[in-house]
Amino acid sequence: MVAVLGYDVGGANTKAAFVSVKNGKLLKAEVAVEYFPVWKQPQKLPNILLTLKQRLGVESLDGVGVTMTAELSDSYQTKREGVHHILGCVKKVFPDVPIYVLNTDAKLESLDVAKQEPLGVAAANWAATGWSVAQHLKNGLVVDVGSTSTSIISIVRGEVAARGKTDLEKLICGELVYTGSLRTNVAAIVQSIPIRNGVAGVASELFALSGDVHIILGNISKKDYTSETADGRGKTVPEALARLARVVCADTEMLTKQEIINMAKYICDKQIRQVAEGVNKVYTYTKSSAFSKVPVVVTGLGKDFLARKAAESLGVDTIVDLSTLLPQKAVLATPAFGVAMMTATKLEGETAK
Repeated sequence: MVAVLGYDVGGANTKAAFVSVKNGKLLKAEVAVEYFPVWKQPQKLPNILLTLKQRLGVESLDGVGVTMTAELSDSYQTKREGVHHILGCVKKVFPDVPIYVLNTDAKLESLDVAKQEPLGVAAANWAATGWSVAQHLKNGLVVDVGSTSTSIISIVRGEVAARGKTDLEKLICGELVYTGSLRTNVAAIVQSIPIRNGVAGVASELFALSGDVHIILGNISKKDYTSETADGRGKTVPEALARLARVVCADTEMLTKQEIINMAKYICDKQIRQVAEGVNKVYTYTKSSAFSKVPVVVTGLGKDFLARKAAESLGVDTIVDLSTLLPQKAVLATPAFGVAMMTATKLEGETAK
């Protein structure tokens, strides 16, 4: 039996998954998530890693798997600097445990190789999600809508078939859509909003976030709204309504509640279209490569109200909830779970499922 801890070090959230595996069979899986905006205090990352380990009740370990997206944070001058800092923090917390780092080819590398080739491991967390699904589906498309962005991952003949490796390449080919369930500036979703028999342009300010839209519409709960709000106030519906009103330079005395709700519905529809545009690009490519039906697997915080709605709008073959393939706990920390399972597979020499 092997015991493995997997980390997904994000810019806003760091996630951890603990798995124990014997002869390729998953015996136990636990996950934990910590909101940690790394750009504010990157020096505290080792404490966050240790906190997550303790929350999971981990004692002895046979290995640690790591993937990341936090290297893009503007607390680092370059991605190289970010990768080196993140890996250094992991090594500091686990000085005597073998550490494996996920690369964009969906393979695990040693810590030393990862440091030598930092761009090869930067923003590779999507590969862990794709690998996990590829253990269950021969062909498919994964749509993972997180708090900040959406990853769209092609699987063909049981392998991750991404065309883009870096974030830049993925943005070009549609495999990365920078829109998410909580942290997206509303002004990055819409440039105008129909209101009062007219169309109002929006203020290009950080007045409201996608989290405000989705809490107003009941797509998320206050507990789900883990990131900070644009104005630093609370996460109740009235407070979210006030923030959204500011997007058209108004307030809750100038607009009715229903008018603001209608704004939220319009913005949500536009965000679904953003996701659908990327899904359509990657789905078309995947279908042409797979020569068969391609189920769309939805996951992440926005799996139902963004990923599923986007897939439905395109009339895809079938839609699968990731929780029917993987443990329910893995859905909100899929890359961390995936890299933990990949590490267990490497240590055991038998594919862990």
